Amino acid sequence: MKAWKAALVAGLLAASSMTQAQEATIALTPAPEWAQPLAELPVPDDAQGPFFVRQENTITRLSATGQANYFSRTLRILQPQALQLGNVAITWNPAAGTPEVHSLRIRRGERVIDVLDKTQFEIMRREDQLEAAMLDGLLTATLRVPDLRIGDDLEITYTVPGHDPTLGATSHGMMFLADSPPEGRFRLELAWEDGQEPKTRLTDDFSAIANKQTNRLVVAMDNPDPVVMPANAPARFQWARVIEYSDFSDWSAVSRRFFEMYAAASALPADSALKQEAADIAAAHSGKLARARAALELVQQQVRYVYIGLDGGNYTPASADDTWDRRYGDCKGKTVMLLALLSELGIEAHPVLVSNSLSGDGFDSRLPNPGLFDHVLVRARIDGKTYWLDGTLPDVIGARTTPLFSYTWVLPLSARGSDLEPVKESPFDVPQEMELYEIDARAGFDEPARWTHTTVLRGAAALEQHMVVTSVSAGQLEAAVRNNLTGSGQWDSVESVKYRFDRAKEASILTITGVAPVKWEKVRMGGFIYRLPGGGFSPPERRQRGSSADKDVPFYQPFSYTCHVTSLRLPQDTDLRNWHFNSTFDTMLYGRAYFRDMELKPDRSLRLVRGSRVEEAEIAPQKAARDNQRLADFDDSMAVVMYYPDEIAEKRNSRRSVPATWEFDWTGRDAPCLPPDLLKPQR
Repeated sequence: MKAWKAALVAGLLAASSMTQAQEATIALTPAPEWAQPLAELPVPDDAQGPFFVRQENTITRLSATGQANYFSRTLRILQPQALQLGNVAITWNPAAGTPEVHSLRIRRGERVIDVLDKTQFEIMRREDQLEAAMLDGLLTATLRVPDLRIGDDLEITYTVPGHDPTLGATSHGMMFLADSPPEGRFRLELAWEDGQEPKTRLTDDFSAIANKQTNRLVVAMDNPDPVVMPANAPARFQWARVIEYSDFSDWSAVSRRFFEMYAAASALPADSALKQEAADIAAAHSGKLARARAALELVQQQVRYVYIGLDGGNYTPASADDTWDRRYGDCKGKTVMLLALLSELGIEAHPVLVSNSLSGDGFDSRLPNPGLFDHVLVRARIDGKTYWLDGTLPDVIGARTTPLFSYTWVLPLSARGSDLEPVKESPFDVPQEMELYEIDARAGFDEPARWTHTTVLRGAAALEQHMVVTSVSAGQLEAAVRNNLTGSGQWDSVESVKYRFDRAKEASILTITGVAPVKWEKVRMGGFIYRLPGGGFSPPERRQRGSSADKDVPFYQPFSYTCHVTSLRLPQDTDLRNWHFNSTFDTMLYGRAYFRDMELKPDRSLRLVRGSRVEEAEIAPQKAARDNQRLADFDDSMAVVMYYPDEIAEKRNSRRSVPATWEFDWTGRDAPCLPPDLLKPQR
């Protein structure tokens, strides 16, 4: 399936644009007085790597008008691959102001070459995320430094305005140094005008070396050692070399500030067309839940998603009416439109900030910083239950009692202000990934079999597949799959390709039917063995860390749930008593269940189910150590069916009856992919 998917994505990428922005300029100015220069570190004779950082000086300065970010760096070019550092790019939001370049020079021995004497920056509006429907409005100034050579020092110094037009002088952010930076000298400085000092929080490694001065906080390091993070640890333990700063007193202050914007944007004037849309929904549907679902479908279906970050729109939502009038909007615009409709329908709802790109683990120990969140959706209270509604998702995802994606912490927006709220994560109650194989090998060992292969996806993977598959016609999909699979060695021919998204099950279901070989392996005395698809487990990795690691840091694994089912109709001219199969098992290791059951039925079919689910996301080191001792006994055998015509098989009892693919709807919520004691509802 990868070939046609890649082609579709490539077509979307081709829509990306890069146009000249002639109206924008870059100012050439001296460095600001408040920027203290950093002395350069001599290059050692044994310097390693493609370049050496003689100095890298980063200053964030807070003022009554916002924030400025000063950056100065001098690099010694040591190897040919470092010459690409001469491709200079500066990106900024024009709504925040104009960047200033202070110097761009090559130093070659005693000679100093001012690059800006003969070369100019070219300014582009680079919408390089159109494939994700994102218009961020950022400008990029690029310059290719001519005649850069090995042994040169390349120096660049510039200042970029960094304040958000929405929040003005209310500052927030982070400064950090990489876990494993190159050799050289580094300095981070947070500076502020009188009256603009923010709250700050430093990680322990920075607190030990920080220098607090009048109106500035400085961290300086020469040749910093790599920071070794604990392997497979939760995100809150992967936090090092960070300076946080914020003008917000607490998370409630963030909640109140953003609520004001969403309340204003979702307010409808008397003549709003959305009032009539709400009236039509109320007339067509009875009950609040049905009306909320209809309002959500309207936002999902009739307003296309386009992220808009132009003119300070990173935080400011467009009004509900504007979003409806132009029929496109980002998560903020879709959220305020949905809030407006729900308000007209008398349904209690509020916006909630969430993070789709960060894990969220540890947000409760961060300073209040709206930049930690990158998405907003709606949470409604209907008939005593809480529902999550996301207007940016395809309309196959409706109102849900739990979020579709995993959120550790969320920030509800309210007039009084709300604190961060935890969102409890639990093991999945239905498989997020399934593969179903139905193999009809009754024609015999030497004949190809009829196959039906079904994949079932849920969650983010389901949405990704749905978006790709539904962007082409059913005929185009079938042709792409047939061309990709026929003659591949897996399939002789593809007869049909069927796709559907089951809204009730929130499952993306793709079924391929055709003819394919069964790779029977001949063995002694006219026997055959076959390794069933989807039947084995690879052993998990040992959970261990170095002797210097913190002994109390747990091991982390994201919640997951997979299930593979194979139903094989055996060759007709064989005696059922001569068929054998290998091990079934049920074990728990490192907080993850591993289960396989097999059953041979009188209807001459062999049934296999293999399921695995993470039951515990965090495992204590002591428990991991005990499971390390059990790892050698892990059964990583493939599921094997064996036919020995001269041998009567020992009768095996399965743990329970295993339904065949043609007897049971395995895509439903009650699929027996795990042992009975683990099949209790989890959510």
